[in-house]
Amino acid sequence: MDKDTTNSMVSDVLCLSPRLTRPLSDILFHKTKGNPLFFCQIMSSWSKDGLLKLSLHRHRWEWEEERIQSTELPENVAMFFTGTIRNLPNEVQSALCILSCFGATSTVKLIKSLEQAINTPLFQPLDKAVFEGLLIKHDEKYSFVHDHVQSAAYNLMKPEERCLYHFQYGLALCSGSMFSQDDDAIFTAVGQINRGGPSAVSNPAQGATIANLNLLAGKRAVGMS
Repeated sequence: MDKDTTNSMVSDVLCLSPRLTRPLSDILFHKTKGNPLFFCQIMSSWSKDGLLKLSLHRHRWEWEEERIQSTELPENVAMFFTGTIRNLPNEVQSALCILSCFGATSTVKLIKSLEQAINTPLFQPLDKAVFEGLLIKHDEKYSFVHDHVQSAAYNLMKPEERCLYHFQYGLALCSGSMFSQDDDAIFTAVGQINRGGPSAVSNPAQGATIANLNLLAGKRAVGMS
């Protein structure tokens, strides 16, 4: 379905004029790519979660647009979208793969530091993924729309290479000029390095560096407690 058809359906279901339902139908279109198979599932999930409800006072349907915009997709819809990742341009797949190493949600601040540290464009391909409905961009954060989508992006890496990628990203973040002054950056970087594990360490000098980074992170954690 195109945007106008989606809006007509939302208008009919909610018994409201198309002018009033346009903001909601635009979100629905974005999240489903106009696939009518998922129309009812998503509308039902919004109603069940109290984001779309009938106002007895106003005698019409109301919704919380900002919360709806940031909601995860129902599981069956998310499974459908994971299949679209491999059809995206390589740079978008790569950016999603990198982002997946850092969990379900990453801040713009972290992504900016990572982009500089690994000298790889991230924001433009991630914004493409937002357009494709795979990520949500909200409150200075990028979030996967569902853990199935994050898993699909993470699985683009070969299992035997994942530890090495975590290790490399952690070391790269340590090279930032503001690293030692930012507790969050320290914890994130050391967490990635430790996910790499001992097998990722290539020489004794690197091992000593990692030990010192863990000591630094431990001291910062104690200082915050």
